[in-house]
Amino acid sequence: MAGTDEEAVAAADDALYVLTAVLLTPAKFPSVLGDDYPEACAALGLAPLADGYGLVLGQDGDGARWTVVIDDVSLVAVAIASWDCGMEYDLSPDERTVVAALPGWPLAVAVAAPNVPDPHDPDPDVADGPPLAPPDTSVWGPAQRRLGADEIALQWAIWREQIDDTDFATPGGGATDSTEATDADAGAGAGERESEGTEKGDRGEPQSGHGGIRRVLAEARAYVDSPPPLGRVRSSFAPGDARTLRADGPGWSLVARTDDIAFVLLDDEPGEVLPVGRGPELPGLLEALDKMAVRPS
Repeated sequence: MAGTDEEAVAAADDALYVLTAVLLTPAKFPSVLGDDYPEACAALGLAPLADGYGLVLGQDGDGARWTVVIDDVSLVAVAIASWDCGMEYDLSPDERTVVAALPGWPLAVAVAAPNVPDPHDPDPDVADGPPLAPPDTSVWGPAQRRLGADEIALQWAIWREQIDDTDFATPGGGATDSTEATDADAGAGAGERESEGTEKGDRGEPQSGHGGIRRVLAEARAYVDSPPPLGRVRSSFAPGDARTLRADGPGWSLVARTDDIAFVLLDDEPGEVLPVGRGPELPGLLEALDKMAVRPS
């Protein structure tokens, strides 16, 4: 676990200009940091506490980047909710809630504090360890794949309207037939959409996609019998009675609506977004995953 070096904490707290904040909890964490909550915590040198943390990203008076980790999760949650509603909120953590002050930012931040030097890493003499930096998303890999899944979850309607249900296998087809129709007819086309998380993908060999989808569904199904690390399966709000389901695993991410289809992204399929039709098996799988998923409190 990261130490609470007094000098580092004081340097970050003396005049921290808060730019943004994020939650680091089992149900809500920056997925770019890992496939699950313990992995995301490990990326920051933190122990995976059950209640989680709040991450406050800002600059000190010299413009240096700092990430202040606090254990007052509710405070950060209220701040984020206020900002999302367009309201002002002065996020000023009590020093007693500070767990660690980490140099650098683990996430990309597009804004900077006014009237201070441009964002830069703290002086090594002050920083306790190497500075944090966002994962490299310039090339396709786990971080880019998870960012793509985040984008699909946020923009579900836009992605869903690109899929013609007639591209899926006809009712009564087996699970393999469904995934084959999904990948060959709809998956490659959907993969050509560009977003922050996915680059324009080429139409790959269909058989490769078939095996990838079958593997993802099999590994997701195994989660029901053998629960994965905390946060690998998460359930969040969706319109109506549905839920948005997110599952991640080694080399893959799945995003689904419990009343609809699913999308799969694979490390082995750069830029591709592969739709999975409901078919005879997907509804039951999504229901089982939703029952075991971590939900925001």
